[in-house]
Amino acid sequence: MDATDSPLSAAAECSEQHPIVEASEQTSSADRLRTPVRGTRLEVAPSFHEGRFDALAVDCPFVFSLAGRQGMTFVGWDGTGYQTALTWKHEGLWTVPHVILPRDPASQVRRYNSALTSIVRDNDLSSPGNLRTFDGWYLGTFHAYPAPGYEAGPGIIGFVRSRDLVHWEETGGRLSPTDGGAWENGGLYKSWLMEHDGLFYVFYNAKNRDVFGTVTVPPPWIEQTGVAVSNDLVNWRRLQDDPVLRAGRSGDFDEIFASDPCVLRDGDRWVMFYFGLAADGHAREGYATSDDLVHWEKSGEILLDVGARGSIDSTHVHKPAVITWDGRLEHYYCAVAPRSPIRVGDVEQHEFRGIAKATSADRRLD
Repeated sequence: MDATDSPLSAAAECSEQHPIVEASEQTSSADRLRTPVRGTRLEVAPSFHEGRFDALAVDCPFVFSLAGRQGMTFVGWDGTGYQTALTWKHEGLWTVPHVILPRDPASQVRRYNSALTSIVRDNDLSSPGNLRTFDGWYLGTFHAYPAPGYEAGPGIIGFVRSRDLVHWEETGGRLSPTDGGAWENGGLYKSWLMEHDGLFYVFYNAKNRDVFGTVTVPPPWIEQTGVAVSNDLVNWRRLQDDPVLRAGRSGDFDEIFASDPCVLRDGDRWVMFYFGLAADGHAREGYATSDDLVHWEKSGEILLDVGARGSIDSTHVHKPAVITWDGRLEHYYCAVAPRSPIRVGDVEQHEFRGIAKATSADRRLD
């Protein structure tokens, strides 16, 4: 990225804005984050068609607003690796997705995986997630793994840019597990890219061990969340050697994983939505708060628990993406439930992994 692309030297442009919805003084800050009304069907589901990017699973939603339209990026898994697609909300339904960040045989890191997980948006929890541009560029972050398969090998984090959300090119530097502390040496996962006060922040979760191929539940590694900053997307500095959000204590819902941050501003504080993995092998959504983006205090509350047997999210509720739309909070997540085995190509799938939504539809934030 050129120096002129830095937020320190160019004002960030914002696409057509929706008005920010002010929070009611009578609504408690914790209650504002709750989305108790859940759908019973997936918003986006895998195709189970051989040859499609989403043949076996869809994952990692990122929901945003652009020119009054609601859009979503998500990743699909086809047995080889991840690729990223874009879809738009139209008359209450998501349109047919189109791949916007495919695998790239010519790329040093994206030969098997291209998992775009966030694009810089405004930071306000009470907004519909308006995308921002920097010198005309949308900026995003992705992660990728070095081998074919399901998250095979230690992952890295990279950055991409686009003029139109459809055509993307790699830009900036990369974060590698070998650059950080022992807690992240096993590989990096899903990242959240944001800009605040002239700095880019990338929050990400990482694991301490690379144990590819294990089927142990829960897995034999720990995932925690860290943060790095940059003023140009090229040179990145971790703000501390240790995680900013650690795995919890024995018996906590996040005792094994504290992962997949979604960081937004709620009034005079920052909120990090994240998922925890417990010793029972289930993932659940929670949140933490901060005054400075470095020191985080966990609420201890489970915002979204796993569903009842037979529901779309009876195994996992994880990987949050949160916006406000029409005055109501919408909390998108990856829902996982068991299914009867289905073979697609050379892979047999035993679960339904798709995108679901929970809302605060019983009340408005205004």
